[in-house]
Amino acid sequence: MATMSPVPPKEEVLERTKTARKEKKTPPCRVLLMNDDYTPMEFVVEVLMDIFGKGEVAAVQIMLKVHVEGSGLAGVYPFEIAETKVEEVHAHARAEGHPLKAVMEEGDA
Repeated sequence: MATMSPVPPKEEVLERTKTARKEKKTPPCRVLLMNDDYTPMEFVVEVLMDIFGKGEVAAVQIMLKVHVEGSGLAGVYPFEIAETKVEEVHAHARAEGHPLKAVMEEGDA
């Protein structure tokens, strides 16, 4: 029976190098609620509180801005979160029979 002789480990020097990691940063996105002639103001306040986490006073102020100026800023989020918020608004509005729309645009507040 042959015996195996241990193989001496290879000595290698590994040099640590710095690599430039570029993280893909997406610009922040503004989520705006758009005015329409059919969605009740109370529903817009509910959406702002439930989906965007606004307090009642802030939600009413944003809703009034939507009503008077045609749109209002619901929040500024990273792209993926903004996209999800818009989808949540549309799904909730459809489920309740309202035409409320939310849109995303690049940029911060």
